[in-house]
Amino acid sequence: MAVGTIPVKSSPKSLVWQGDELVSPVGGGRRWGRDGVERAAPFAWSFPFDAGAVSSSGPYSAVYQERGTKGVLLEGERVVRELNRSYYQASAFDYPVALGRLGDGREVVVHCPDEYNVLQIEDAASGERLTDGGREPQDVFHSRLALSSDGRYLLSVGWYWHPFGTALVYDTALALADPGTLDGEGVLPTEAVTSGEVTAGCWLDADRLVLATGAEEGSDEEQAGLPPQHLGVWSVSEGRWLHRSPVDAEPGVLLLPRGDQVISFLGHPRLLDTATGRTLTAWPEVEVSVKSTCFGRRRISTPVAALHPDGTRLAVAQADGIALITLP
Repeated sequence: MAVGTIPVKSSPKSLVWQGDELVSPVGGGRRWGRDGVERAAPFAWSFPFDAGAVSSSGPYSAVYQERGTKGVLLEGERVVRELNRSYYQASAFDYPVALGRLGDGREVVVHCPDEYNVLQIEDAASGERLTDGGREPQDVFHSRLALSSDGRYLLSVGWYWHPFGTALVYDTALALADPGTLDGEGVLPTEAVTSGEVTAGCWLDADRLVLATGAEEGSDEEQAGLPPQHLGVWSVSEGRWLHRSPVDAEPGVLLLPRGDQVISFLGHPRLLDTATGRTLTAWPEVEVSVKSTCFGRRRISTPVAALHPDGTRLAVAQADGIALITLP
C-alpha cells in the first residue's frame, strides 16, 4: 500500500479526521487538507498539553497532559471547562478520559476527576455529574478509557499495583442508576483477563471488544483467560471469547478498529485480523514509539494516529511529517 508524507512544522501531538482534513486539537487546531498545506491554528495553548481525545459522535474534544493532572474540554474552538485528575501516581500512567454519546443522546465526558480509582460520567455541556453517589472503589488505576459505539459500555485498560495491566468493562446505563456499579468487576469477568497482561483494547462495534496482551504472564490456572501475546475478541452480550489467537509481536497500547481488523502500533503500524491474530500487512518504514503499557516510570509518548472514517486512509505522526498510508 502506498505511503505518502505530509510535511509539518512540528510533529502533531494529536490527530483527528474532519472530513478530508486532518486536525490537531492539541496544537490549537492546526490542520492539513488534501493539498498537504499546513493551516495555522486559530490560537495557541500556553499550557504544555501533549495529548488529545475526540468524541466520534459530537463536537467535543479534550487536550491534556498524558502524564500530568491538567486538561481542557473543548467544543470546537471554545473552551468549555478545565479537567483535572488526582495527583496520585499521575506521572506514572496515562491520563484516563473518554468522550462520546450515551444511549439517551447525551454527550458525556468520562474521567477520574477526584480519585485515581473512581470513574465519573459527566454531562459534557453542563458539567453535571451523572454518577454522584456512594462509592466503594477497588484499588485499580483506570486508564485508556473508551466508550462503545452506542455508549452503552465503557472500557478501561488500566492496571493493578503489581504492576500488572488489566481491563474492565462497565454498563453505563446501570451506572447512571447505581454509580456503585462502576466500582465492581463490571461485565467482563476477572478470570477472562488474568492469564496475560492486558495492554490494549478497542471496540469493534457496540458488542464486540478486542483486547490484546503483552508478553507478561499472569495466572496460569485460568483456562478462560487470554494468554500472553494474544489477540482476543470478547462478546459482551454472549459473555465469552469469540476468538483467541496468538500474535507474532506485542501489540503496544494503541489499537484502532477497522471493520473486523485492528491496526496496532509498536515500533510501526501493523494491520491484524482479529479472528486469527495474523498480520495482514505492516509498515516498518513508518516509525512510532515503542510503548508496551499505559504505565511505567519512564515517560514514553503514545503513538499519534488517526484512521479515516471510511477506513481507507491512516495518518501517523512522525518526527518530520505525517505519514499517510492508503489502505485497501
